[in-house]
Amino acid sequence: MLMSGVGYRVLAARLVSNAGTAVITFEDFKKLPLQIGDWAGQDVALDEDIVLATDTDAHLNRRYLRPNTLDSIGLYIAYGARARDLMPHQPEVCYTGAGWTLIDKHSVELPIGDGIKLPCRILQFKRGTLNTEKTIVLDYYIVDGQYCGDVSLLRSKAWRGSGTIEYVAQVQIVALAASNQADAEIKSICNFAVESAPLITQLFENAELNEKARMYEDKKVGKEEG
Repeated sequence: MLMSGVGYRVLAARLVSNAGTAVITFEDFKKLPLQIGDWAGQDVALDEDIVLATDTDAHLNRRYLRPNTLDSIGLYIAYGARARDLMPHQPEVCYTGAGWTLIDKHSVELPIGDGIKLPCRILQFKRGTLNTEKTIVLDYYIVDGQYCGDVSLLRSKAWRGSGTIEYVAQVQIVALAASNQADAEIKSICNFAVESAPLITQLFENAELNEKARMYEDKKVGKEEG
């Protein structure tokens, strides 16, 4: 336990030292389309205590509905320039801490076009012995534009000291399902993940380009004034 604690502190320190500056804001998140495929979205405000507990620089929380059906899924994106702050907030930690029981966890790779695959995890939770309702979570990370199914990429970058981590985003797609409908809900959130992942990545790429352009202009103006 002692060595584990030392290792975590070393890792955390490296993640802090590699922290970049924020490249995306709440206003940038609003640019993510409300219409994704045949899903229509609406923003849902999070409780302030939850926002503070997540240690994020910005976040998006939406409910997407399929018109003329009862289909409903949640999309949550947590963004941070400090990778250390996002690492502890994993579904198996947060959901079990809220009283849910993890009953299944497995990794999948979803094809999203152009030979690119989206590595992600699918977790199933239930609460109470008599409750047959499940919560299904599809979870993945975007680290400097690269998809990652868990925090392993963050850890490897930190241990290798391989340059600055500019940004980290954690994406969670969530659905509720009766026990006999779990497979159908998993298929639904996987399809949504495939449709939404390129849009989410493009959002970050555009924000990063805008931030670099702003920094260039600020530097240019500084030289001219100097």
